[in-house]
Amino acid sequence: MTKQEKVDFVIKTLKDLYPTIPIPLDHKDPYTLLIAVLMSAQSTDVRVNQITPLLFEKADNPYDMVKLTVEDIRDIIKPVGLSPMKSKGIHGLSKILIEKHDGKVPKTYEELEELPAVGHKTAAVVLSQAFGIPAFPVDTHIHRLMYRWGLSNGKNVVQTEKDAKRLFPKELWNDLHLQIIWYGREYSPARGWNLENDIITKTIGRKTVINEYMKTKKS
Repeated sequence: MTKQEKVDFVIKTLKDLYPTIPIPLDHKDPYTLLIAVLMSAQSTDVRVNQITPLLFEKADNPYDMVKLTVEDIRDIIKPVGLSPMKSKGIHGLSKILIEKHDGKVPKTYEELEELPAVGHKTAAVVLSQAFGIPAFPVDTHIHRLMYRWGLSNGKNVVQTEKDAKRLFPKELWNDLHLQIIWYGREYSPARGWNLENDIITKTIGRKTVINEYMKTKKS
């Protein structure tokens, strides 16, 4: 298979599996999405979706959020982990949104990445999911699968994002990044991986990855 045929196979398979794509993090607008994505760092979406309603009940906009103290926020979001950094970030970015952006979430990488605790991946998720701006946020699932599929060398997420953007059509980025995440969780996880269930890797996967899998199976 040529690289283009592999890409086409990935697109078609994912479209067949996920014709409608569920959004992993519960939110109602760009601000609540931004907070949910920030909270999801090194945590699970399930855990975040359990905790955000408790926080948003008290404050679901920057004006109400700055009325809470950092400690108030931290007490609520403790179960998601990294709460000292995340609570400071949530309070700090809410303040900046009010001071610099009229309480609205900005729509550019530059402005988003200037906010406390907001990195490139968080900014990309917000741009794609809140505003429909083409972006390709790379999480651990996408990074792993792009390597397994031989579509990226797996050196780092920056390179993986570049490769994904180069290989996949721009108009599909927003769908694909979510489809790949769901596929990684359901069919091609890091642990407990069963190649038999993983049609994409089985069909187009990197030879070394498949050989390594077969070796561990035998042993």
